[in-house]
Amino acid sequence: MDEKPRTEQSKDVLIASVRPVADAIRERFGAAVNEFRGEISLVVAPGQLQEVVRTLRDEFAFDFLSSLTASDYWPELEPRFHVVYQLYSHPHNARLCLRIPVNDRSPVVPTVESVWPVANWHEREVFDMFGIRFEGHSDLRRILMPYDWEGHPLRKDYPLGYEEPQFTFNFEDIQIRKHRGRYEEA
Repeated sequence: MDEKPRTEQSKDVLIASVRPVADAIRERFGAAVNEFRGEISLVVAPGQLQEVVRTLRDEFAFDFLSSLTASDYWPELEPRFHVVYQLYSHPHNARLCLRIPVNDRSPVVPTVESVWPVANWHEREVFDMFGIRFEGHSDLRRILMPYDWEGHPLRKDYPLGYEEPQFTFNFEDIQIRKHRGRYEEA
């Protein structure tokens, strides 16, 4: 009974379907290939992004951008940010992750809006939350925060302002600090 569990078999099949694509991109563009828990990730330089995504769409049928986000690895890793693209191929039922490392001194990445139009809103959200600019974007402005908001809330160095939650052990302390409105304010 040397059979693998069904979930491990399906992971192996998915990796086998994406492995040739990852190898081709690695050979052609010098991308780093990482494999973790059944998913293959390609790490590509920002200058090669446009050419890599067009190749993935046109030659390998990755026709759907399912997600675009960013990660902040400050202070552990340099470059600080990674822009993460989750791609899906409908014809091959395959997923691929594309990661673009970006430094924090000038966080700029070319837009992929011309390849996948849905990237418009995703890129605006990453710009708003992380401050990463997308060069060539048609309408790069805040999408979630007010236009006059200062800073980018998902950066790890963003100052946290919060209220202490009230529990039974700190009830009296919180009650003392609560603002008591006067009759005129209510």
